[in-house]
Amino acid sequence: MADDRENYHPNLIRMWRVYRTTKEMCRDRGYQMLDEDTQISLSEFAARYGREDGEPDRSRLHFSCQPSEEMMRKYTPPPSKTEPDPKPDIGNIWVEFNSDENVGLKQLRDYMQHLINGSFYSGIMICMKPMTGMALRLLRGAAGIQEGPKGGVEVFVEQDLLVNITKHELVPKHVLLSREEKDQLLKRYRLKETQLPRIQVTDPVAKYLGLRRGQVVKIIRKSETAGRYASYRWAI
Repeated sequence: MADDRENYHPNLIRMWRVYRTTKEMCRDRGYQMLDEDTQISLSEFAARYGREDGEPDRSRLHFSCQPSEEMMRKYTPPPSKTEPDPKPDIGNIWVEFNSDENVGLKQLRDYMQHLINGSFYSGIMICMKPMTGMALRLLRGAAGIQEGPKGGVEVFVEQDLLVNITKHELVPKHVLLSREEKDQLLKRYRLKETQLPRIQVTDPVAKYLGLRRGQVVKIIRKSETAGRYASYRWAI
């Protein structure tokens, strides 16, 4: 039976949509996620995370998740003479829903420190509004900051997660290649990665999947003649 949305505060309904999309995003990247987390009903969401005044309590929405074995494989470099047993470039992630109207340097630094204290590999911060310019500049240089997490920090605005863009009929399926699969692709077609068509890491789908520079994604499209066909993009 469908939820009667007239009984819930608009902000709670909005946050329910953001929360479900965020869970789907983590699942689609390869993190372990239960189906019940991505399919939580509005009534269940309200019971768990709603306040007495009907507004959502963002402080109770935070969660962490672990990468699946498949994700670990995709993020593990091929063995080499210098590194016969390479470690995966991925780990546990912490997702936080910030409740401040304005997110600046203090909030970002506090968040980074929480990731370090919790031994999280990376983090996703979801804000009500865009970060301040100073915070964004710190974020762009976070990979070189000793206090930052190894895997970096991603920031989304709630508005961008109201719907799952990958579910749109015009958005083809994107599949991240492992490093081994990438090497095999380049060898098969005798290409350098720079010769592949490109996709910006700021592209909405690339950002949704958390693509990193240098990774290659397989894009599967439907075709009236061939059924479906695949193309490849190099993330820059």
